[in-house]
Amino acid sequence: MNQVLIAIALILAPVSSALSATVINKDAQAQVLVVTEDGNTVNVAVDAGGQIEFCPNGCFVTMPSGDRETLSGSETIEIVNGSAVIR
Repeated sequence: MNQVLIAIALILAPVSSALSATVINKDAQAQVLVVTEDGNTVNVAVDAGGQIEFCPNGCFVTMPSGDRETLSGSETIEIVNGSAVIR
């Protein structure tokens, strides 16, 4: 039984991260996103050249440029020259 549970966990682990939004900061300085998810607002810092995953269940994001977007949780965001490009 434990082997079955471990196998299921290993199968589902990559799926959960695939359903998260990803932000890639291609700038030379850190950038901050303001993320509102489930009514909670947090500042998410992304180091220069860094990448993070967030927002697995959808959220609202204010980009470094001040633009606001609604994410479903499957997008990839690239920050270039302080502007965000959503793919």
